[in-house]
Amino acid sequence: MKLLFWFSLIFIVYTYLGYPLILFIWSRLFPKGVNKKYIEPFVSVVVTAYNEEKNIKGRVENLLSQDYPHDKLEIIVVSDGSTNGTNDLINQLHNELQPTTCNLQLITYTPRKGKPHALNLGVQEAKGEILVFTDARQQFEKNAIRELIANFSDPKVGCVSGELVFYEDSDSSIKTEMGTYWNYEKWIRKKEGEVGSVAGATGSIYAIRKELYRPLPDDILLDDVLIPMNIVLAGYRTVFDSKALAYDRVSKDMAQEKGRKIRTLAGNWQLIARYRTLLNPFKNPIFFQYISHKVLRLLVPFCLIGLFVAALFLRGVFYHLVLMTLILGIILPYFEGNITRLSILEKMSKLSRAFLSLNYFAFLGFFYFLKPRKNLW
Repeated sequence: MKLLFWFSLIFIVYTYLGYPLILFIWSRLFPKGVNKKYIEPFVSVVVTAYNEEKNIKGRVENLLSQDYPHDKLEIIVVSDGSTNGTNDLINQLHNELQPTTCNLQLITYTPRKGKPHALNLGVQEAKGEILVFTDARQQFEKNAIRELIANFSDPKVGCVSGELVFYEDSDSSIKTEMGTYWNYEKWIRKKEGEVGSVAGATGSIYAIRKELYRPLPDDILLDDVLIPMNIVLAGYRTVFDSKALAYDRVSKDMAQEKGRKIRTLAGNWQLIARYRTLLNPFKNPIFFQYISHKVLRLLVPFCLIGLFVAALFLRGVFYHLVLMTLILGIILPYFEGNITRLSILEKMSKLSRAFLSLNYFAFLGFFYFLKPRKNLW
């Protein structure tokens, strides 16, 4: 039991505290900068959409307002089997565009075949030497594309991830928890980029050299991890640029966040099972970062269970303290509504709920991977 206890505790502490500390020291001692200069190659923005009637018009208008030469920009919307007014809105926008405005193209087909298929078609039609990938829901800062593209002046850079910022949404009951988690996640990505490469990209805003794109399997869940990792395996860097901003709304509650997280975590299991090269330290240039960031988090839920069971049976003050901490972390969120006057306890309650929920989703993600649900793929 002692071995189980100490292994589980060290595993959890390393994953959430040890690895970030190593990244911090590493980035200070051996930073790798990017030779960033503002350039203007031809760029293709690929937007994948399914029944995005509410968002697609604003999404395209936002891209048309980018601070980037329109004669060097094209927007390709791939409508993945949409059945509402999405396609009509794109056609209407196309007809309204002035001749001097950048090219807007619609690709549509039925039935729905999934995002990877849509991306493959969009890339196939793209004329740009740089591809920008985004979804229909988010909005870009006016200079987002220009900031992304500037990184490609460095010939070692093959992929650039932008930064996703969540709107302040009063309707969300988890904005504190998810805001804290997302700031932590972005900090990790930034530091990974500073020491070499990020183990993935922000799916709502990232760019790559078109020549480095490899067609995706139709059932792959995480294009924003597989595409950047393929680029890293090819010998290029994937970096993070906090000046390239996209905006989105945080999930309204944990129930809504659950679906997104389970899909992401099941997708990480899928990549591990299919792409063994990622687990090979002799072939994966960022093996250490990939394991520490992407793989170990998948195993933390099982370590939490092991830690709890071991602490339950072991005798000693420290073991009892750990057990009490775990129990407190479990029950504290249930009293959240009654401790609002104590701000410290309220914050602890919210963070505890986020930590437990995200690890519960990671636990479920493993079983969703073993027995895939159609709505995930």
